[in-house]
Amino acid sequence: MGVKERKKMEKQMRRSQILGAARKLLLSRGMDNISISKISRESQLGVGTIYFYYKSKEDIFIALQEEGLSLLLDIIQQIHGQKKLPSDRKLVKIADAYYAFTRDQQEYYNIINYFLSSPRIFFNEDQKNHVDMAGSRILQVIQEIVLHGIDTGYFNKTDPKKFSIMFWATLHGLVQFKKLEHTALHNENIQQVYDYSVQTMVQMLHKKGEE
Repeated sequence: MGVKERKKMEKQMRRSQILGAARKLLLSRGMDNISISKISRESQLGVGTIYFYYKSKEDIFIALQEEGLSLLLDIIQQIHGQKKLPSDRKLVKIADAYYAFTRDQQEYYNIINYFLSSPRIFFNEDQKNHVDMAGSRILQVIQEIVLHGIDTGYFNKTDPKKFSIMFWATLHGLVQFKKLEHTALHNENIQQVYDYSVQTMVQMLHKKGEE
């Protein structure tokens, strides 16, 4: 391994150390109780090293969100890339993938949800726009799938953008109800409700005789 490759690997390791420490602190203490010095102690890296890679703790948490959103987007794009898969099946598979993501990539999901569900805005306008653009790419993929279904005569005409927002908001909202499975919704299986909702939304798009 050459010097350049080794330095690149070392930088990646440092970034991973920083993000891993920040991820752990965020989920255990909340953003208001975290500082660069605390991230430094948790990662066992100097404060100067932290600032070499990130300008502020906000930049660190933006990087964490983008990591999670990028991972989720990759999964969704792989489904979208299956050319032989009809549009309705793509939407169902994306919904299934998101539910699995909330379970199998729980730390990333919790970070995305931490900022999305909070009524507070933690970042300045430029930072928020940067994160929002990363999330909007997921909506864009869903729009493309719906539009393709309309163009090929498989779906009824609808507003692809509005449907994509409704679709994604419904998925995200239903996942929140998992917290109530053993209390207010103790007689309901949330995954069954989730699957029912996905099927209902997809059927709304179908032309009669196409279900």
